[in-house]
Amino acid sequence: MYYKGWYHLFYQYNPNGAAWDRSIVWGHSVSRDLVNWMTLEPAISPSIDSDRFGCWSGSATILPDGTPIIVYTGINRIQGNDTNYQVQNAAYPKNASDPLLREWVKPGYNPIISPDAGLNATQFRDPTTAWKGPDGRWRLLVGNEDGQVGRALVYRSSDLKTWERAAEPLHAAKTAMWECPDFFPVAAAGEESGVDLDGAAATADKHVLKSSLPFLWNDYYTVGTYDAGEDRYVPDDPSGDYARRRYDYGTFYASKTFYDPAKKRRVLWGWVNESDTAAADAAKGWAGIQAVPRKVWLDAGGKQLVQWPVEEVESLRGNPTMVSDKVVKAGKHFEIKMYEAAQADVEVVFEITSLEKAEPFDTSFSNDAQKLCNMKGADVAGGVGPFGLWVLASADLEERTAVFFRVFRAYDGKPVVLMCSDTTKSSLSSDLYKPRVAGYVDTDITDGKISLRTLIDRSVVESFGVRGKTCILSRVYPSLATGRNAHLLVFNNGEEDIKVHHLTAWEMNNAQFTKSAL
Repeated sequence: MYYKGWYHLFYQYNPNGAAWDRSIVWGHSVSRDLVNWMTLEPAISPSIDSDRFGCWSGSATILPDGTPIIVYTGINRIQGNDTNYQVQNAAYPKNASDPLLREWVKPGYNPIISPDAGLNATQFRDPTTAWKGPDGRWRLLVGNEDGQVGRALVYRSSDLKTWERAAEPLHAAKTAMWECPDFFPVAAAGEESGVDLDGAAATADKHVLKSSLPFLWNDYYTVGTYDAGEDRYVPDDPSGDYARRRYDYGTFYASKTFYDPAKKRRVLWGWVNESDTAAADAAKGWAGIQAVPRKVWLDAGGKQLVQWPVEEVESLRGNPTMVSDKVVKAGKHFEIKMYEAAQADVEVVFEITSLEKAEPFDTSFSNDAQKLCNMKGADVAGGVGPFGLWVLASADLEERTAVFFRVFRAYDGKPVVLMCSDTTKSSLSSDLYKPRVAGYVDTDITDGKISLRTLIDRSVVESFGVRGKTCILSRVYPSLATGRNAHLLVFNNGEEDIKVHHLTAWEMNNAQFTKSAL
C-alpha cells in the first residue's frame, strides 16, 4: 500500500530460518520509489489465540479517513486436536501519524471472521482488500475450497468488526483451492491508469478475478463483469475458468495488486520461489524474493491484462549498448558487448522479413504452450525461429538461458507466436529445477515486428513479450556465467533470417537495501 509518501510491502517471513514453518510472521519494508527499500521490524507476529500458530497472508485496505486496516489469516487449533483451522483477524496502526507504520495492534474482538459450520476450515484464508458496495457496506473475499471447487467467498460488514457471509460466493470453479484471491476493477480497455477499488468498483466496466492454485503453483485470472448488487462475477469467456490466462508463465505465485494513488496506477507484486535445493537455501540463509513490481492495465482488446516493470526501475539503468538493423542469419548468433551482463535491462525489437518458412501449427497444442516448448526448445531448429536472447551465458556457451520466440502458421494463415524460456542449459549443476516454460503471445505481427524486454539480475530472468502481453520469469543459478563472466547474445536457430531492428542493453546498478535503526 501507499501511505503518507511511503510504499509499504508486507510479506510472509520466517525469522527463524530459510524454510517456511508455522511461526510465520508479516515482514515489513518501506520505500519511496519501489526500488530502494528499508527493512523494518515485523509488523504482525503471533500474539493472540486466533493467530498463535501463524500469521498468514492477507491484505490492506485504506479507509475513507486515510487510516489503513490489515485483515489477515490467523492459524489456531481446536483444543486437543493438532489440525489447524483458519480465521481472519484485523490489525490497525498503533500510531496513524507515523508514516512508517512501525507498530500494529490487534483489537480484542478478533477474530472478525470465523468459518461457518460446514465450511472447510483448513482451506479458508487470504482475505482481499475490502471495498464498499452500493448499499454502503464493506465487502471482502476469502479463498476457500469445497470438494475440489475453488471459491471466492463474499463477506459483508457495516462496521469492519462484524462480518456475515453472503449466501453465494462471488465466483467458483472446479479448480481446487483458491489461494491469495485478488479482485479489482480495471479502467477502459487500453487505458494505463488504474482504478481505485473503493468507490469505483460498482461502476467499472470490467473487473479482474485472480486466484493462485497451489497444486500448480501458478496465478490465473479472468476478465469479466461484476454485479455489485448481487455480488456476483461472470467471466467474459465462458471457458475462462478452465482456460484462464496467467499473469506469468514461469516462477510467479501468490501475487497481489494494490492501487497507487501517487501515480494513479495499479501495481502487481509476485513471489518468486527458489529452483535450487532446501539445503542450498539453508546455506544461503534465505529463500524466496519478490519480482520487480509491475504496472498492470487492460489491453486495448479488452481480453487480457498487460504488465510492465514500474518506470522507477529505469533509474538503475546505466552504460547502454545499442545495436540497430543487424541481420542474424540462420543458425548464427552474436554477442552484445557489455562490461557487466549479469545485471542488465534489455529492450529489443526483432523484425521478421517473411513468414513463408513458418512451420504449420498443430492445434492439439492450442492450450498447452509449455508442451510445445518442451518439444521445440531453443536448440531445435525451426522455420521462423527459435530466435531471441541467450542471457547469463558462459564464454563457451556451455551455460546459457534462452528467452525466445517461435512463429507458426495456423490453418487460416494467421501467425501463432510462441514465447519460451529454456533453462535446461542454465547451469552445469544437476541439482536444480531447470524447466522450459512458455505462453502464447496475442499479436498478429502485421508490421513484422516482435518486441521483447528482459530484466537480468544474477539468478532472475524476467521477460515481457510484445510490450507485456506475455510474461515469463525464470529462476536460474549459473555456476560459470556469473559477474563479469556472464555474457549476453542474440541467436537465431530458424531457417528464416531475422533482423534486430533495434536493441538497447543497459547495465543495471544495484538497488539500495537498508535496515531501520529502531
